[in-house]
Amino acid sequence: MGAHIAFLTIPAAGHLNPTLPLVAELVRRGHRVSYATGAAFRSAVLATGAEFVELDWAPQAVKVSPAGQTTAELGEMLTGFVRIARRVIPAIEQWLETDRPDLFCYDMMTFIGPMVAAKLGLLEATTVANLATNEHFDFRREMAPADFDPRHPKFQQFMTERAAFAADFGVPVEKVVATGAVAGLNLVFVPREFQVAGETFDERFRFVGPAVGARVETADWEPPADGRPLLFVSLGTVVNDRPDFFTACAKAFGGTNWHVAMAIGDQVDPAVLGAAPANFDVRRSFPQPAVLAHAAAFLTHAGMNSVMEALLYQVPMATFPQTPEQHANARRVAELGLGRSLPDLDPESLREVVDGVAADPSIVEQLEVMAGHLHRAGGPVAAADAVEAYLATPGAGRGGGTRGG
Repeated sequence: MGAHIAFLTIPAAGHLNPTLPLVAELVRRGHRVSYATGAAFRSAVLATGAEFVELDWAPQAVKVSPAGQTTAELGEMLTGFVRIARRVIPAIEQWLETDRPDLFCYDMMTFIGPMVAAKLGLLEATTVANLATNEHFDFRREMAPADFDPRHPKFQQFMTERAAFAADFGVPVEKVVATGAVAGLNLVFVPREFQVAGETFDERFRFVGPAVGARVETADWEPPADGRPLLFVSLGTVVNDRPDFFTACAKAFGGTNWHVAMAIGDQVDPAVLGAAPANFDVRRSFPQPAVLAHAAAFLTHAGMNSVMEALLYQVPMATFPQTPEQHANARRVAELGLGRSLPDLDPESLREVVDGVAADPSIVEQLEVMAGHLHRAGGPVAAADAVEAYLATPGAGRGGGTRGG
């Protein structure tokens, strides 16, 4: 008889999408999966065969100044996390108490997860859609803005609301908005070879690599028929309000030999960008895996999903990170010889970096090596194997697993 496995993930594509192939694999093996997140991801969750548990949790807007995230912007974002947690915790607790799972699997960035698991005595695991944290590498240190000042009023407001939340819910204050929870099982969606200090992570961490699923219908997109090399440009789904970036790309690559597929997201008004060059295909979004399968270069924000998909399809990267997390990913891409970062938005610099990564044989070589690591990591099959082994471990225990009435 299959187990009941409950998932909880913040309503952000970069954190939720990597879990969906795992969920589908667990369902295929006969397990019952319930999945709680925001309403925007209902159809994606239901498509895996899981039961959807809707939370009053909308994707949170993330503000990032062109020069990089500021202390004020970080403080506002963290305060938002605390306020959202207050709103959704009662529904999460009711769901898990009514339909107690054998395993509670929460996103590493979802600090609510370990709080609720401890309160209800649930067997817990984490999913990690970014670089993992241990005593040798603390990913949280990568998240601080360059101008970080804990005395800033916006950050002090976060600290005040954090302390009040901890007091109200009876948890240590350091557990509130604390990323990097380490459970008995931690499923990391990058290969160990990409992880910073990967050799230092113990058996609690399973580096299963990415599991790419189709997220957007592909019927309305085809690769260029004229044989020109394809450049894919995207700043992801969260921080993409950068008309200056998209305008610079048009100036840099308009009239060149590149066929440019440019995803501008849902925050930029296309009218602001003006008429696109003839060699550009500009849309709100593209079916990213399908485009990368044909791309010769990828101009990317370096979100981890995008980085892993580029590695899977062995596409050289030119990175233009927007958030501290993306800057950490971009540094790792450069360290491993998989791409280069843009120094600025000067059109000549853009062309130089993109043309350079596309033509660099050492990058091509390193991409091939890393793609091999990705495939050997095992993806959703390896992750599901790890979950089943964890559930079967003597002493792991079961949470009950029977559906509540």
